[in-house]
Amino acid sequence: MTPHQAHPHDDACYLALKAHDARFDGCFFTGVTSTGIYCRPVCRVRTPKRENCRFFAHAAQAERAGFRPCLRCRPELAPRTPALSLAPEARTWSIQDASSILAGQAARLLDNPEAWDQAAPTMQQLAQRLGVSDRHLRRIFEAQFGVSPLQYLQTRRLLSAKQLLTDTTLAVTQVAAMSGFASVRRFNAAFAEHYALNPTQLRRAGSSREQGAMEQSIHVRLAYRPPYDVDAMLRFFGTRQITGIEDVTLEPDKQRISKTVAVQSGKELYTGWLLARFDAPRSRVDLHVSDSLREVLPQVMARVRAMLDLDADPQAINSLLHTRFPLGDGLRVPGALDGFELAVRAVLGQQITVAAARTLATRLVERFGEPVATPIAALNRLFPGPATLAAASADALGQLGIVKQRQAAIQAIASAVINDRLQLHAGADVAATLAALQALPGIGDWTAQYIAMRALRWPDAFPSGDVALHKALGLQDAKNPAKEAQAASQAWQPWRSYAVIRAWASMVAAAGSRKTNSVATK
Repeated sequence: MTPHQAHPHDDACYLALKAHDARFDGCFFTGVTSTGIYCRPVCRVRTPKRENCRFFAHAAQAERAGFRPCLRCRPELAPRTPALSLAPEARTWSIQDASSILAGQAARLLDNPEAWDQAAPTMQQLAQRLGVSDRHLRRIFEAQFGVSPLQYLQTRRLLSAKQLLTDTTLAVTQVAAMSGFASVRRFNAAFAEHYALNPTQLRRAGSSREQGAMEQSIHVRLAYRPPYDVDAMLRFFGTRQITGIEDVTLEPDKQRISKTVAVQSGKELYTGWLLARFDAPRSRVDLHVSDSLREVLPQVMARVRAMLDLDADPQAINSLLHTRFPLGDGLRVPGALDGFELAVRAVLGQQITVAAARTLATRLVERFGEPVATPIAALNRLFPGPATLAAASADALGQLGIVKQRQAAIQAIASAVINDRLQLHAGADVAATLAALQALPGIGDWTAQYIAMRALRWPDAFPSGDVALHKALGLQDAKNPAKEAQAASQAWQPWRSYAVIRAWASMVAAAGSRKTNSVATK
């Protein structure tokens, strides 16, 4: 291990460590020189002496320095930290810094298992995707993150494997493949080198399972940082839930969402269901995934993290937004389990109420959604896929009440997805996707920005023309409200998606129970 230079933020990290403060979970890791172990801030072991602590912005830095993950607090469970707030120094990150933007884009691609068809990219592929040389990419990535892209990816793979080995009964060969290792031999060698353990040593007596409906499921845990307004998130999904494909429960002791799932992996389509239950006292989500989805479990876990915005960093976001939106510190940006589904629902919701959009979506699922068997009574259909909607006739769509303009938009999106001209997941190129969306019929700036915010998980999306946003910001009577909203939003970069959610929430709170017809409520 290399000598450590004192950092001005180390004292603050040590205070958070002593307090086991969950607000900083995943924002830094503590390497303990006396044990060679690194931990999360929430670790419940006895707090080490200050002189034995080294602090790292993320797990890859700790592992590069020679530390092994704690088997008690399990660093693999920590919420990931967005590239825009990865280190304390990055809290002043400028959206104009091209190198930081590029490094952040690379990290997004490495973090997202669906950004690549099968295996994770080589350095050459990653650099080509970003339009730079691999040497330049390596240099700016190391400057931003303190490790090379390959070291960053290796840590992600190993921690993902560690969680699957600990929490599930998946075979070691399956875990190795799911985590991106080309062979079990390489997997075992990497584990031995980094963790001084054989993968089978992490096995427990059995994975955590529940009886009844959950008995035939895989159970994993997903952490998040408080504050998290669980009620607001579930209300958002609950008012939009479509009969047959999702079910939301808002009871205090049963805060959960369940959903049917379809994941395309290569030429295979895997279908099943999931149930995500919030455990607010432990700042985590208990996720149950049907056994039929075991082959794509990492993708499903990533999708759930995105849907529930579990990796948001409230400290960084609130530092910019709290003054303007003081009541929104626990709000998250609701995501989507499937980007294509979200895009279709966004089109269906253009210029109509939430209730009307929900009615249209329910009709679409009833007419075109494939049946699926689940142990959850409310779940029995899948949302129709791109091929199904691309082939649907105008008469069939029109009978559901979908006007011709929206028919054209939905089928154009479906065709673009089928032909790989449109990527609708968190690893997609945001600028290219926005341009591709707006080139389609019936897709304007509002719909494109909304899709970027929820499906692409872009934290800086901003639908400047949104009428409800203008009202929430007090700009409805301005000569050019969109222009003024855009100007006001500059102070909220790079967290404008969160500013939008807070603005909409403030409008709803002010209106009380009064209904709104704004497209912003879609």
